[in-house]
Amino acid sequence: MSRRATPRKRAKATADAPALSPRTALALLVAGMLLGCTVAGWLPEWLAGWLLLVSLWTFGAYWRDKRAAIRAQPRVSERRLQVLALLGGWPGALFAQSLLRHKNRKVSFQQVFWICVVANAACTMALLRAFA
Repeated sequence: MSRRATPRKRAKATADAPALSPRTALALLVAGMLLGCTVAGWLPEWLAGWLLLVSLWTFGAYWRDKRAAIRAQPRVSERRLQVLALLGGWPGALFAQSLLRHKNRKVSFQQVFWICVVANAACTMALLRAFA
């Protein structure tokens, strides 16, 4: 007999504005900043394209893992999800964690995830300084 988690209560959204999770807000902010930096010419188009591609790939991996978890099928490894985040897919991971409510409560996963985010941001900034 499988035990299902009790559903969490959602914050009530007003009729004017739906609730926006901090993860979704951060992912939207980062996506907007990347778009703005690309349009301004501060971020090379190839790098913006890579970040978009790997973010979509990462979102898909989270979706696949969530579906596998529900169906009790083989899962996507946490290591693979973390590597995708490290490669630049962390904005997609943030969207997935928020929209799918997946991998957003496991503390050990989140600790490594945020280290990957900081490492990716630092590498991106170093890369931009080297090519500037």
